[in-house]
Order: sequence, then structure tokens, then C-alpha cells
Amino acid sequence: MVRTEGLHGLLPEALGCLVIDAAEAPVAVERGDRGVPRLRVRDVSVTFGHNRVLRDIGLDVRAGEIQALVGQNGSGKSTLAKVLTGLYVPDPGAVVEVDGEALRLPVRPLESRSRGVAVVHQSLGLVPEMSVLENMRVGRLGAGRFSRRIRWSVEREAAAGVFDRLGRHVPLDARVSSLSEEDRATVAIARALQDAPDGRGLIIFDESTRALSRRSLEHFYEMLDQVVRSGTSALLITHRLEEVIEAADRVTVLRDGDLVEAGIPVAGLTAADLARVMLGRVLGAVSSGGGHARPGAGAAAEVVDLRSARLDGVDVRVAPGEIVGVTGLADAGYHELPYVLGGAVRAASGRLEVSGTEVDLRAYGPTVAMDAGIALVPGDREHQGLALELTVAENAAVPRTGSGGGRFAPIPRRAELAELQPWIDRLELRPPDPAVVVGKLSGGNQQKVVLAKWLARSPKLLVLHEPTQAVDVGAREIIVNAVKDAAADGCGVLVASGDENELSMLCDRLLVFRDGRVAAELAGPLAPDDIVDAIFTGNDRRPLRGTPSTPTDQ
Repeated sequence: MVRTEGLHGLLPEALGCLVIDAAEAPVAVERGDRGVPRLRVRDVSVTFGHNRVLRDIGLDVRAGEIQALVGQNGSGKSTLAKVLTGLYVPDPGAVVEVDGEALRLPVRPLESRSRGVAVVHQSLGLVPEMSVLENMRVGRLGAGRFSRRIRWSVEREAAAGVFDRLGRHVPLDARVSSLSEEDRATVAIARALQDAPDGRGLIIFDESTRALSRRSLEHFYEMLDQVVRSGTSALLITHRLEEVIEAADRVTVLRDGDLVEAGIPVAGLTAADLARVMLGRVLGAVSSGGGHARPGAGAAAEVVDLRSARLDGVDVRVAPGEIVGVTGLADAGYHELPYVLGGAVRAASGRLEVSGTEVDLRAYGPTVAMDAGIALVPGDREHQGLALELTVAENAAVPRTGSGGGRFAPIPRRAELAELQPWIDRLELRPPDPAVVVGKLSGGNQQKVVLAKWLARSPKLLVLHEPTQAVDVGAREIIVNAVKDAAADGCGVLVASGDENELSMLCDRLLVFRDGRVAAELAGPLAPDDIVDAIFTGNDRRPLRGTPSTPTDQ
């Protein structure tokens, strides 16, 4: 392997060989730091059959810091997280230490929990149907010595004590499904914090913030900053590079199962710097907006006086080739618009016109939407966009089984694959195999499958909800370009998103929602700062963390 000089001073032409030999340079720790790391990982490799997916990984997480772990889908960061949580068995020779003491491998969850290690999984890892108290204490419930009954008074006291320690309170009897995003984030952090002794411990966040709005992210990091200032550490696994730049103290980068950079300071870096290191190349320039709007060609789709549970008299017009964004604060109502247009949420009133065909939104559903040429790519691909147990080809065929015109006729397999293969190639699906089961693909490749199954139908209106959420920068570039190509072919596109960078890259025009109505309209080119300013009504967006914590040597 090739030794690197580090990220600072990195030349783009040198990126192709940017790999560290973990035996030569196990971790980039600043000189003079003689403290025992909160977490130390050494020589961690993972092999499946003949395929070595993780090679000699080493990193240190200091006490009282937030360290980010980033990399493209398939880079190995999820594999490393599963080693640290006991789901995967590392190859012989691996070492995982907490506060200087080695954990037995494979990691035993009860042992790691007793050492203060906690995990917050994707989408905060909460059970919506359970109460706050049940979510807090699941897996920790005690019982009377003789009665074997759960002593709920003791459990309530334990849960309340953690919220006291955090300085925030959420009703213990409330169902998690009824909570705001901010309160759900509070519960997730509190549940993880109860395993960490005061001022010690480590919380691993595995894509936990992927679905949080900006306001909820600020709330999340306000709490996490308080936690790490007490000495507890955090390992943040995320695809959101802007989040790393604003919130992390240091960052470790993986690529193709190798350690690229270990524990480098975030101060002074940009998201573009990290993207170059993750990809091993300079990220291709992505222009702002689609640039293919045809305003004189009539409307690809027009919504008039739409009213629903969260929307109040909304009018939206999308021209052929135009990419229109909708955004706002988390409670502004814009999130509901894609699902009304896709027929998944029933409107109370309103009229929809698609390419000259008028539809009453009160008598509207998914089949009508598909027959009208509307394709919905939902934000929750795992539960709403895909059948994870089916193959890529079977997922791509699903829309054909539910639309009009011979819906009971068999689908010739040869024709199905001929229609799908060009999209597998254009979207650079990995592996490029229509027979692979979708549940075995990375998140970015799953998102490509959702997009491919609808683009293959040449929709008149493509409706996207958070289309690049929780995908790496390489997949984001491919998805953005595919959406722009669809617009260039005359498809109207509507994008609902809370990500100002995503909206800036994609949209020709942006509608900002407030209280279920369109409150402002921005015309392109759209700068991320202008989008944030419009969402937050002229107030500057505060950073996710004020002053980064100073990692301690305890």
C-alpha cells in the first residue's frame, strides 16, 4: 500500500493512490496526546468467503470528542460498525479496546454495554408504537426477585434520571409516534446515554440523523455537544458531509475496505475536500438547476387549490423539462405534497391536470396516478419504495403490474430485462445484476433501483421526496444527473426536500412552504444560503455546534 502525506496539501492527481498502510501509520493522533483513547480499534479485517471486505482498519476515538466515520456505500463503514456492535466477527488478530481494556471478540453486546458503549441505529432506532418509557428501558427491564414482575416505578425512576442528566424532559407515557422530531431525537440520545457512566462511555450513531430536518439536527447536536463536553465520546457514521464539517471534531475516511485517513482534524476542511478523499478523484461539477424548462409548452402538471391534512389551498405548476423544488420547516406541510400527487394520501379537495387530462384529487389513488403518468419516489425507500426480498428486475416490474392496459397479462422476461438494462448501466448499479436481491444492496444502490423502475416508464411527472437522502457523494452525483437527464427529455420534476444543497443542485425554481401554504418563490440559479435564508425567514442558520469540544485525555 502507499503512504499518504495527509489530506492537507493533497493534490487531486495524487488521490488515486491515497491509501494508508495501517501497520505503518495506524492512526493520525496529534503529538503530545498521551491519554488512553475511549475507543481504540487495531488491525480489524473482515472476510466473507474469499472476499476481504475490510482490511487492517485502525482508529482512535478520544474522550469527549465527536469523530465522524465516512465513506462511499461499500467502503466498509457499516461493516466496521457491525464489528463494533457484535453483528460481525472480525478476522483473527483484531483488537477493540474501551478505555484501555480489550473487549472479547466477537463483541458481546451486554459486555460492551457494561463498558458504556451504546448504539443509536438508523432513523434513531425507536419503536413508534411503544411509549417513551418502554423505548428507554427495552432490553434493560428488571423484575422483582420473587414475583418476576416488572417494577415500573423503578423503571420510571431510571428513565427520568437520564432525562434529568440531559437537562430535557419528554413525557414517559407518550407514544413515540406522537412525538415531534426534536423529542424523538431527545429520546434516542437519552436511551444511549443511560449506558454511559457520567462523563465516560461511547455512543455510536449509525446513520441516526439521516431523516432529521435542519431544525431537528440543530436540536440533536445541541444535546450531543452537551454530552461530549462532559467527557462522553461519539462516533458518527454519516453520509452528510456538511454535517461532518459543522459538527465533528475529527474524521476517519474509508474507501473500498481500506483506511484512507484516520482521525484528521475537521477544522479547515470543506465538504469538497472530504468528497475528493472518499471518491479517490475530484467530484464532477454539478451545475445548479436543470436548465431544461419549456415554459411555453403548457404544463406537465398543474395542481389547483389542493387541500389536505397538512396543505391549505396550494397551487403548483410544473412545466415540461422543469425541476421545481418544495421545501420549508419540518412542520410546514410540504412533505405531504409528493404523497398526494402519488395517490398515497387522499386530498380533501383540489384539481390536478397532467398533460391535458384533469383529475379530481378527491377520487384519486396510486393506480390513477400511474395511469396519468405520475411516478413517486418516496423518501423511505426500504418500506415504501422497494420490496427488499425481491430482485432488482422484480422490483422494476412492479409498476407494470398495477397500471391499466393489460394489468393481468404476463410480463415477458426478455422484454422486462431489455427495458431495465439501460437504466442499470446509466445509473451505474453495483453489482450490475438484475437478478440480485435488493435487500443485499447498499443504500445508494437501492435508491438507484427505485429511480430506475420509474424512469423506465418515461413518466410525465416525476415526484421525488428526499431523493439523495443517506446516499454517498458518488451516488448523489449519479442520481442528480439522472434526474436532470429526465428533465432534458421533457419530464416535469417535483422535488420535496429539506436539504438546501440537494435543492440547489437540482432545481430551476423553488417554492417555500409555511403553515401549509406557499409563502415564497425563488427562481434559479439557487444558492444554498439563499434557500436557507428563505426557509428561516431571513434569520441566519446557526451552526450545528457552536465551538467544537476539546477532546480530553481521560
